[in-house]
Amino acid sequence: MAEESGAAEKIMFFMLGAFVGAVTALLLAPRSGEETRRLIAEKAREGKDYLASRGKEVVEKASGFVERGKEAIQQQRDQLSAALEAGKQAYKEEKAKI
Repeated sequence: MAEESGAAEKIMFFMLGAFVGAVTALLLAPRSGEETRRLIAEKAREGKDYLASRGKEVVEKASGFVERGKEAIQQQRDQLSAALEAGKQAYKEEKAKI
């Protein structure tokens, strides 16, 4: 899980760097101000949409991990409860023998 988090961070930093580089290139490009502003706004919208979709993916993935964790905890709880009941039953049987 930590490995996935590190990869996600690297991708996000790469995308941020690409965005900053693109904006810098646009600002230094020989275009009219209006054309440059329109292009920057378009790229900003694209970046926003990308981040929104990636955010949804991360939330879905995290929800899956949480759900699996809850299931694992419930399974452990059920096993512990069954073991406790078996121990109580064995105690009662041994007590009855005496």
